[in-house]
Amino acid sequence: MRYLLLIYGEEPSDALPEDEMTGELEAYNAFTRDITERGIFMAGEALHPTASATTVRVRDGRTLTTDGPFAETKEQLGGFYLVETSDLDEAIELAARIPGAAHGSIEVRPIWELPSSEMAEAGAAAT
Repeated sequence: MRYLLLIYGEEPSDALPEDEMTGELEAYNAFTRDITERGIFMAGEALHPTASATTVRVRDGRTLTTDGPFAETKEQLGGFYLVETSDLDEAIELAARIPGAAHGSIEVRPIWELPSSEMAEAGAAAT
């Protein structure tokens, strides 16, 4: 089953000591290398800070945009991993190993597997 592991935390400050940043990056690289070697890594990315986000809403047929995230919260979405695991327990085990779990939180969300015909129709409707 596929799971999205959403990494939430306080946005990093430019004032963080370089050794802390280096150590965290090394821990993420080791985690990514491990799940890649195990064949369960499907995708993963770090995101730019929320200040670079644009929120889009459609109301009464009009597209409205707002700079920044939809809601102001203490923790922001900073990145994600898409993994394929045997079950939720394995996904939770992985989430607990993500370095950001030590100072933020990881949301484990199952991917809604749609039949391929529904996916093709959804793709066609989007174009």
